[in-house]
Amino acid sequence: MSTKRVLSIQSHVVSGYVGNKSAVFPLQVLGYEVDFINSVQFSNHTGYGQWKGQVLNDVDLDDLFQGLKMNNLTVYDSLLTGYVGSESFLRKICQVVKDIKFNNPNCVYLCDPVLGDDGHFYVPPSLVPIYVNEVLPLADIITPNTFEIQNLSGMTVRTESDVLEATQILHDKGVATVVLSSLDFAKEIATYVSHRKGCGRQVWKVITPKISGKFTGSGDLFSALFLGWYSKMNQDLPKALTATLTSMGKVLQRTYEYSKIVPSTSKAPTELQLVQSLDDIRSPCVNLEAVTVPIRSACLK
Repeated sequence: MSTKRVLSIQSHVVSGYVGNKSAVFPLQVLGYEVDFINSVQFSNHTGYGQWKGQVLNDVDLDDLFQGLKMNNLTVYDSLLTGYVGSESFLRKICQVVKDIKFNNPNCVYLCDPVLGDDGHFYVPPSLVPIYVNEVLPLADIITPNTFEIQNLSGMTVRTESDVLEATQILHDKGVATVVLSSLDFAKEIATYVSHRKGCGRQVWKVITPKISGKFTGSGDLFSALFLGWYSKMNQDLPKALTATLTSMGKVLQRTYEYSKIVPSTSKAPTELQLVQSLDDIRSPCVNLEAVTVPIRSACLK
C-alpha cells in the first residue's frame, strides 16, 4: 500500500516548534510523506520578542506550486494549512486547494484558521471575511480555538450551547467538520467535534485536565495530529479526537515538566518537547472518552 501524501502550508522557524516545525514531524511519525511550504521563515517564533526572517508572498507560493505541477507532484491525499499573514497569500491558497481537489476530489483539506488567541489577533482582521466566505466552503475540516470560532461565527462562545450554535453557523458556510480545539473552564478543557452530513449532525466532546503553562505551537500540533489520526482511523471522528488529545496531553505535560528545570534566568520560552514525545505521538495509550452531545437534526434548526 502506498504511503499517503500530505501538503502542509504554514509558518516555519529555524529554532523551536511552531507551524510546520510542529506539524511535519508528528505527521511523519504517523507514517505520512509530508511536503511543506513555509508561509514565513523566521529564526524563531515571535514570542521571543526578537526575530529575523522572510515572508513569502502569493507569487512565491504560486512559483513553488507550479514547480510541483510541472513534475506531477501535486497529487495529495491531505492538505493542511495554518498561519497566513496576508489577504493575497490566503486567496492564493484557495486556488491551490481548488487545483489539488480537481486532481483528487477525495483529498481532505484541514484548515487551521490561525487568527489569534486570548483576545488578540496575530494576523490582520481583514483575513476573517476571506476565511468565512472563501476558505470555509473549500475546507473539509477546520480546527479553530475559542477566539477564532468567535470571530468566524460572529458570536461569543462561553458555554456548550454557544458551541452548538457557533459550529452550526460554520457548517452553514460549507464546512462538514468543525473541531473546537479548546473551550477553557475553571479546572478543565473541553474539546468538541461537530460533523454534519446532509440533514444529520453529530457532536462529541472530550474533557481533559488543564495543564499549567502557556504553550506556543500547540494549536499547530493539534491540527496535524487530528489530520493524521483522522485518516489512520478511517475518518472515525471520536477515535481521532481521543488519540489526538492523548498525545497532546503527554507532550504538554512533558513540556511543563521541562519548563520547571529550565534556568530561571533564561528568557527563552519553553519549546514543545516533540522529539522527546516520539513514542506518545506514534502509539498513544488512549485513556480518554468522547461523549456524544445531544443535538437536533440540522434540518430541524
